[in-house]
Amino acid sequence: TAEIKEVNTYKAIDVVGMPVLISRGADGIARAFVNMCSHRGAQLVDPGVGTARRFACPYHNWTYNQEGDLVGVFKQDDFGQLDTSCLGLTQLPIAERAGLIWVTLSPDSKLDFDAFFAGYDEMLEFCDFASMNHFGTRILAGPNWKISFDGYVDFYHLPILHKNTFGPDMSPDALFHRVGPHQRVTGPRGNWAKLEGRPTSEWPESVLTGGVWSVFPHGSIAGFEIEGHKIYQVARVFPGATADESVTYLDFISTAPKTDEFIAAANKQIAFLENVVRDEDYATGLKIQRTVKTGAKKVLHFGRNEGGAQYVHGWLDALLVTADEDLNELFRNGIDAGRITNY
Repeated sequence: TAEIKEVNTYKAIDVVGMPVLISRGADGIARAFVNMCSHRGAQLVDPGVGTARRFACPYHNWTYNQEGDLVGVFKQDDFGQLDTSCLGLTQLPIAERAGLIWVTLSPDSKLDFDAFFAGYDEMLEFCDFASMNHFGTRILAGPNWKISFDGYVDFYHLPILHKNTFGPDMSPDALFHRVGPHQRVTGPRGNWAKLEGRPTSEWPESVLTGGVWSVFPHGSIAGFEIEGHKIYQVARVFPGATADESVTYLDFISTAPKTDEFIAAANKQIAFLENVVRDEDYATGLKIQRTVKTGAKKVLHFGRNEGGAQYVHGWLDALLVTADEDLNELFRNGIDAGRITNY
């Protein structure tokens, strides 16, 4: 939401081969389309964020409004008869919740977003993402998307792999708060015992919104404190061109105003986090990718203290054997606890 908060703004992005266009119309509603002209299939806009009341095709200047309607055809009298009402952009199902936007890549998808969220979106509202400003995007190449994503729900590696960045005193222990296919991963804190018996309305904001918010199947939101403000790293890990590759978008949003001073501080934090993900997590993941391909080990092991990845893979396994028409029932009913060792 932070990238297209104002009316007549848009974001174009390529997602696993699908060019997607998300726009916010004059009515304030966010809509999603295939970024493809109805005439001859040209891509309307290049990837990026911008402002536009109209989208004009660079090939023959067919023009669409923010609602996806075809509103202009170059030299229409010469072109011939057209029913422009049938030639709007192809819409994609979209949901905007808690200051975040979800899009499904199939125009015919019948996904019940309420069933998919399972109330997780209501929990995310506490973070107030909708009011935040966007401070930057980084795009990283990585190994297979599942190898990449495992690290976002794993605290076991923190004091080892990240000893030179986050420090060797990071706790390897984790608590998992699961809602539907999603989970919030937090580290135990000594002051939590003092909250026993107190209503949650009196709990500190850091307890309610801290940790890593994992959004199934490939999203992760982690918060950090700089200059007295919260800054969040919003990661989305997509499959790449081959099974050995992935593409990760890291977006950074904050409660802070976009002053020169905070932008400088944010850029420093962004560079630090980019280094952690690229040069530690993904550098290790790429080596894992190479060793796994050897076939030398037929089985890899997740311990009972690695419940985050177990939960993700349990849901992925269930998803793969579920027909599209049964997905909503799966999200409503959940998965068999037997799929998860540490459930």
